[in-house]
Amino acid sequence: MNRFKKHILAVLRPAVALFFASAFLCRCASTLVPTGGPRDSLPPVIVGMTPDNFSTGRPTVGHDRIYIEFDEFVQLKDQQKEFFTSPQMKKKPTLTVRGRGIMIQLRDTLLPNTTYALNFGSALRDNNEGNPLHSMRYVFSTGPEIDSMMMSGYTADAYKADSVSKSFIWFFPADSVEDVAEYDSTLFKYKPAVIARAENNGIFIAQNLKPVPYRVYAVQDTNDNQMYEPGTDRVGFLDGSFNPAGMPDFAIWYDSLRQYVSAEPQLYLRMFTDRAFRRQFLSQGERPRQHMAMLYFSAARPQIDSIRFDGIPDDGFIIEPQTVGRDTLAVWFTVPSAQLPDTIRGSVTYFRHDSVNVLQRVTEPLKLPWRLVETKEQEREREKLERQRRKAEEAGEEWVEPKQPNPFGFKLSLAGEVNPENHLAVDFDYPLARVDSAALLLTVTLPDNSVEDRPVRLVRDTASLRRWYLRAPWKPEGKYTLTVPAGAITDIAGFSNDSIVGKYTVLDPEKFATVSIDVRARDSMRYIIQLLDGSGTLRQERRDVGSGSVRFNYVAPGEIRFRIIEDANRNGVWDTGDVVLRRQPERTAMFVDESGQETFSTKANWDIEFTMDMNRIFAPVTMESLSRLLDERELRRLQREEEKRAKEGPRKNDRSNDRRQSGTGGFGSTARMGSMVTTR
Repeated sequence: MNRFKKHILAVLRPAVALFFASAFLCRCASTLVPTGGPRDSLPPVIVGMTPDNFSTGRPTVGHDRIYIEFDEFVQLKDQQKEFFTSPQMKKKPTLTVRGRGIMIQLRDTLLPNTTYALNFGSALRDNNEGNPLHSMRYVFSTGPEIDSMMMSGYTADAYKADSVSKSFIWFFPADSVEDVAEYDSTLFKYKPAVIARAENNGIFIAQNLKPVPYRVYAVQDTNDNQMYEPGTDRVGFLDGSFNPAGMPDFAIWYDSLRQYVSAEPQLYLRMFTDRAFRRQFLSQGERPRQHMAMLYFSAARPQIDSIRFDGIPDDGFIIEPQTVGRDTLAVWFTVPSAQLPDTIRGSVTYFRHDSVNVLQRVTEPLKLPWRLVETKEQEREREKLERQRRKAEEAGEEWVEPKQPNPFGFKLSLAGEVNPENHLAVDFDYPLARVDSAALLLTVTLPDNSVEDRPVRLVRDTASLRRWYLRAPWKPEGKYTLTVPAGAITDIAGFSNDSIVGKYTVLDPEKFATVSIDVRARDSMRYIIQLLDGSGTLRQERRDVGSGSVRFNYVAPGEIRFRIIEDANRNGVWDTGDVVLRRQPERTAMFVDESGQETFSTKANWDIEFTMDMNRIFAPVTMESLSRLLDERELRRLQREEEKRAKEGPRKNDRSNDRRQSGTGGFGSTARMGSMVTTR
């Protein structure tokens, strides 16, 4: 950072404005050898603005018009998503293509002594090739001067620890919003004074700020309505307030690959989906199976007093939450099928939000119809049997209906390899009413062809009524045969199993890698360590981890990564944040070793060791550490792209180079131009 802090801010701010303007008024391109005729790969260039950009003293009333002229014909694309104003106007300006330019019609009464910015994103493109002019801004003020302070930042997904693109960053002057210790209502009661937007790399540069403290929030506006919708839009917030005049200097540069201005981030916003602030009500009830109903609530953790059903005793059904927040409930009816009507009626008493968002105790009726809906295959089989029956009757022959398939439903692999740590998992259609574990038989045929019995038992999963595990002392010593006799298992619908036979072998540990981790915890903090494959899919997880050794066995050869979660409340899961209660989400981080590596290779029969120092991994985030992390991440990404292009061969490699010339690229030192500007 010191290399960027050698200029006086008063001198730099005009340079910054010139730097941004150069991105709009200049064209830069590499010299290429012609290959059958030139192709326009450059964005349109602004040749004039009426009134001039950065004009002051503009009227607050009336229907002001702005015309921006280019050196070629242009088009507008995705302006609903790309174009926005800062601050927001009640009536969005109208954009119209006129000749070699665009006409902007302001339709709103403006605030006095306010700096406005019209942000076009990538909506402006040339008419022929569609080359976008990124980050174009038209700025004016209804007062005597333009607010000129700036701040930069980075928006990231709080769980995945990866960039969040195109999120809006809202700035509220701290002295213009209430500060209540118990809750934060800023996003619901006030409009932001300044709006910025992150680029694809998650970096944003907020301009035209005043030298005052701001409360800062990030919102991913999913519905493009410039409103924060809890439970739908991702959100992030910063604790405290931030004055651009007191922030450290930061470097900005023109990202020649992506073709927009980027910067070192001063602020770091971790974004999450806030599921706490949702209106609570029973959104749906359905009965997908004869012995099963589903109740869906709109918000997590519904307060339910009672659930009852006509003609069914209180001990005739089981309620099982299907989600962590208990907003989806499965109701399993344990009475015989003959006692279940086609439509089950009842009621649920719970607390529902009224029109002013106050929870009130209400009782709502339940109506849960069910009817057997044939599949196409079942319909064809029924029609086939009816034809056979008619044919037999016409011939005067006795017809005996074939035995129908057993309705007892389960999912169990009947062949394959068993991971001795996970055992064999079996999922049943309904919760079980009876299990005769003593009737189960597991034998192993050893290499000398001798056969031995092995103990085996069914154990229910603690988190699901329908998932069970077949546990046994699995060893890679031979071939296993599992036999479940007919009638050993009965579910709550009264269905019992036919005879089940499975053939298995056990995974050979020498075909897999073993990963050992020496964890150095921070004080008494507990962690969740997730092992991911190269594509980011979760493969294994260890919970309630403190200082000491952690081991991952049976790791498939290939690339692996690690996600680490600070489990502050020790509940074994990652907890999201709550913007109203000002509670940040639990911290997560992708493990990066001392050499900057995030992805690691494994091979069969390898033993790999890592040391995870949580004080280093979860050190306080600074501007320097965040810039270094993003540069290292970008360098690794570019290295992977180079390796991929090398494998694809010359023709695909040429196309990749063309794409890089037209703006697809990354963030970091490798994408910077030779000159930078340092500012605050």
